[in-house]
Amino acid sequence: MLDCGTGARRLGFKLIGGKNRELDLLFSHFHMDHVFGFPFFIPIYSPGYKVRITVPAFSVDEAREKIARYLNGVYHPTRVRELPADVEWNAIRPNKTFQAGQFTARGVQLNHPGGSVGYRLEVDGQSMAYITDTAPFARPGEGVEAGEPPTKAEERIIEFLQGCDLVVYDTMYDLGEYLEKMTWGHSYPEYAHAVCRAAGVKTLVLFHHLPEADDDALDALEAKWSTATEPRVVLAREGESLDVRG
Repeated sequence: MLDCGTGARRLGFKLIGGKNRELDLLFSHFHMDHVFGFPFFIPIYSPGYKVRITVPAFSVDEAREKIARYLNGVYHPTRVRELPADVEWNAIRPNKTFQAGQFTARGVQLNHPGGSVGYRLEVDGQSMAYITDTAPFARPGEGVEAGEPPTKAEERIIEFLQGCDLVVYDTMYDLGEYLEKMTWGHSYPEYAHAVCRAAGVKTLVLFHHLPEADDDALDALEAKWSTATEPRVVLAREGESLDVRG
């Protein structure tokens, strides 16, 4: 599980009804839209459920404290120390490989105010990456999206994504919106596609849609990218499952 937005509530009820009694939850950063769902994620209230929580931090204590800010008896009645589940805290730093259950995982530093970490997960010869809340790694008119050699920062992200079967990439804005909000820490589809093409990615998933984007706007975006290749492009949809082998 990657981050814990409002969709975590519905997912939690689905998970608690299954046979599996453990999961790994990896946080990218702690802006509210990525944490909102955690206090309402039912597995953390289930005795006997093992939840391993991985946090970008320098120590286990710091990892726990970052989440405890939201579950402190003030912003939510529950405190972290009161959670009935078997909660294990893990601190990670970008570029270090670690195990998340059955997955081999690695983080990468992204380009976002306050910091954000993307993740690459590999298992059974398949790979996917989660690149959320990041601005481009080159200025307009530079780098791979402009048809130029990659910048140093782009080289790092291209290496990280190299050969991924599936990449879920923050594309909140269109190009015009990005140019108006370049310091807000989000990207746009043309840039994500150029980076993923350079990395040999098979499928790019556009996500972190603009909150005010309605179905018509997202349908139009989907139609615009429906014929894209190298990589092919799909739009993220709530509740959707994707097979990386497909």
